[in-house]
Amino acid sequence: MSAKPNRFTVSDSNHRYPLDPDEALMEYRRNPYDLDNDLTVKELYAKWSEEYFADISPSAARSVTAAWSYCSSIYDMSAKDVRARHIKGCIEEGYRIGTKGKEKDKKIYSSPGIKSRIKSTFNLMFDYAEEYEIVDKNYGRTFNLSDDIVEDIENSKKPHIIFTEDEIDKLWENVGVVKYADWVIIQMYMGWRPQELATLRLDEVNMDEWYMKAGMKTNAGKQRIVPIHAKIKGLVKMNYDKAIELGSPYLFNDKGQTHAGSYAVTYDKYKNRFTKVIQQLKLNPDHRPHDPRMTFITRCKRANVDEYALKEMVGHNIQDITESTYTERDVEWLREDLKKRINRKSFAVQPPLRYNNEP
Repeated sequence: MSAKPNRFTVSDSNHRYPLDPDEALMEYRRNPYDLDNDLTVKELYAKWSEEYFADISPSAARSVTAAWSYCSSIYDMSAKDVRARHIKGCIEEGYRIGTKGKEKDKKIYSSPGIKSRIKSTFNLMFDYAEEYEIVDKNYGRTFNLSDDIVEDIENSKKPHIIFTEDEIDKLWENVGVVKYADWVIIQMYMGWRPQELATLRLDEVNMDEWYMKAGMKTNAGKQRIVPIHAKIKGLVKMNYDKAIELGSPYLFNDKGQTHAGSYAVTYDKYKNRFTKVIQQLKLNPDHRPHDPRMTFITRCKRANVDEYALKEMVGHNIQDITESTYTERDVEWLREDLKKRINRKSFAVQPPLRYNNEP
């Protein structure tokens, strides 16, 4: 009886030979997870996402997780067996089961945006699988989204809505009256992304020289300097002092939502509070949490703020090699350009402020 083949043997037509130990090690390094590499799609996703999520923001990771929830029909397939038709099936017919409210226990089919995210998730996941020789070919990249889906995606995109002068005035009028109105104003005067604003730390705020050094999401966006505009110094100090009082390392804190003794604000919490501010002040109901950032960018452009200063403050890539590599921008240079920014009336806001429902 011939010997039972094992993972450390090779064979020709007549005989099996044990692999040399060095050859076995090299083979293992080529296929570090399993020499057979017979992973299910779900197992592949777990390995890929663990590595991929380490390099992206939490909000970006959530969008991938949301897309993945619509692909359960092929979770248990062998990754080697996945073909374009299976991925298309997830895109066109995938659904998840609702867990809350009116959606509970119902099939929820994907939106155009989710369909696009499913496609990009499989593209990236099977790039990873191909690199580690788990699959021979990435079938996710053998087709494009259908014209109908592309058209649906374009039609579903909502443009950002810039805050009007009246809306800005209304926000200022209600600082200390409507909770979190000050957060929206600070975002509008500094251009932070919602996730960046929500997770600002005290050690990223320089109260002596009045600037913040923070950022995330892109290489251009990481740890950039943004001056604190003179009009919002009082708002920043109010939140800074409150954080010190709470013993929190974060600039923005929510006393009503504690978790394990933390008052930290997540993107989802900020989105919820942003929406409440919009509703309470009866501002445009289509405003989204990125709109204050877009308002900052738009108003800076209207005020002819230097293009490179603006890109540096909002974390956009600077294509000019001389500007991006050799030009060093100090905080005072950025601050002088930012003074061109908003020159409309604003209300004097000096700490300490108390909201109506606080002692």
